[in-house]
Amino acid sequence: MANNIASHLNPNLFKSDVETAPNRNGYGDGLKEAGEADVRVVALSADLTSSTKTNVFAEAFPKRFVQIGIAEQNLASVAAGMAAMGKIPFFASYAAFSPGRNWEQIRTTIAYNGVNVKIIGAHAGVSVGPDGATHQAVEDLATMRIIPRMVVIAPCDYDEAKKATLAMAKYVGPAYMRLAREASPRITTSGTPFAIGKAEVFYTKSPEHTKTVGIISTGIMTYQALVAAKTLNERGIGASVLHVATIKPLDTKAVEQFAEIHNVLVTVEEHQRVGGLGSAIAEHLSLVRPTKILRLGMNDVFGQSGTPEELFACYGMDSASIAREAEKFLG
Repeated sequence: MANNIASHLNPNLFKSDVETAPNRNGYGDGLKEAGEADVRVVALSADLTSSTKTNVFAEAFPKRFVQIGIAEQNLASVAAGMAAMGKIPFFASYAAFSPGRNWEQIRTTIAYNGVNVKIIGAHAGVSVGPDGATHQAVEDLATMRIIPRMVVIAPCDYDEAKKATLAMAKYVGPAYMRLAREASPRITTSGTPFAIGKAEVFYTKSPEHTKTVGIISTGIMTYQALVAAKTLNERGIGASVLHVATIKPLDTKAVEQFAEIHNVLVTVEEHQRVGGLGSAIAEHLSLVRPTKILRLGMNDVFGQSGTPEELFACYGMDSASIAREAEKFLG
């Protein structure tokens, strides 16, 4: 651990010129690598092949790629059929349309039958920016988390998205991964561990502080959480960050241990406050220990057009807002 940051993370994380990349690019590169490792891997698209970076796979394996067109319900149903015949289908679209439009096919055709399909929801969250509320999926974690048998993953950066894609290819069963459109800081490295169902402490509070807050984040919001934690420690408040890449199944042991060593918890997600990461944390801890939890995210509102930075600040999810609200909540 150097400067509170886990040793396996990017040491340049807090520099102004930190390298950035969209995590959807990690999906594209990971899918191609998964296709090279296993001929059963196939890919499907709903006319958004380049936007979802499925084109990387399609160009490498044109005979294992299917263009469904703008027909998300068919996208899910065809993938289920291919899985029933032994393939490992990955299908991708914007999260507003998949799982936004084909939720019933995902529920019944894929999850109910327990077929081995991987669902990618790209351009999720308000960081889609100028595309506006119609394209900003801020409900997908909730709608997918509630489906039985469904794994739900939200990687924090390019490298984690690539590792998650490779892990999904090996995992047998239905799984969903949400991705962002815009480039975001590269937090992890090739040496950072990743496993489905495993959360990781990315930032540890300074030991001299007695007032403490544990920040739990997912997806690209983990970068905002890390900057907020650094700020809080500089202000004399011991703040740590637990990154939860897999929202379901939740790493309950890590969450309990994290809650045990902090006065309060703050959850951060680019999603509605209900139904996603914050809800999962609260639902579990309510069974095992009393914990004060502040949930940051979209507060029962739709998004709007703007830059990602403007929207993060508007909805209280940027690092300054996280630090301010955490300090206020801690009292």
